[in-house]
Amino acid sequence: MTTPLLTESEITAALDSLSAWSRTGEAITRTVEAPTFLAGIDLVQRVAEAAETANHHPDIDIRWRKVTFTLSTHSAGGLTALDVALAREIDRLAG
Repeated sequence: MTTPLLTESEITAALDSLSAWSRTGEAITRTVEAPTFLAGIDLVQRVAEAAETANHHPDIDIRWRKVTFTLSTHSAGGLTALDVALAREIDRLAG
């Protein structure tokens, strides 16, 4: 059973409370600028642990101190509550 897709109004409401995130097509994205390269890698490690626990994994792009997280529920074909929950956890971890 797949997680149901969010409606447009649910996506809009979620993004209203996730101010650092933006929508790109069927995904949401946030870039975090870490104080150092190693701090960025540490953040990726902590996000990876949270993603494993949730069994929901972001796409991650690391460019020196900038780490970009992209979330979409590929099995559902778009954005679901899983993406919103992981975005909130990434925000918490990024501080």
